[in-house]
Amino acid sequence: MAASKGESELKELFVDELKDIYWAEKHLTSALTKMADSATSDELQTAFEKHLAETENHVSRLEQVFKAVGEKATAKKCDAMAGLIEEAEGLLEDTKEGSLTRDVALISAAQKVEHYEIASYGTLRTLAGVLGYPKAVELLEQTLAEEKKTDALLTEIAEGSINESAKQE
Repeated sequence: MAASKGESELKELFVDELKDIYWAEKHLTSALTKMADSATSDELQTAFEKHLAETENHVSRLEQVFKAVGEKATAKKCDAMAGLIEEAEGLLEDTKEGSLTRDVALISAAQKVEHYEIASYGTLRTLAGVLGYPKAVELLEQTLAEEKKTDALLTEIAEGSINESAKQE
């Protein structure tokens, strides 16, 4: 009896976390559009545009996860993502338009978002496995891999030239 109650509480936590990241991904789409428009370097702008397309896929993939676990896809405000987006907006206000310093700030903000998403998707994938949802595990693993790849790309862009070039401004 206690095990089934524990499992239902764990599923409740899992679903609550799904709702959280679902809200986060939906709100990230508009933030990524603004970040792409604000980027100075073509390379960074292209990276944001690519990640925007992936994020739109993440939203639909999350809808598949909800379906795979027998739940309706609903969003619950993610205070963490709301804060990260607000911080990114503040960095835009505090940096000069057209500068590489702004690109450094955008990369910083984007990597904070990526690290939050990596933590969230890693936890969700693990919980889906524990709860016996193999289809959800597969879907969440795909998104986790994409988030890690985006984080690595942002590091590559920053270390490739933007950080050093910004130092000259």
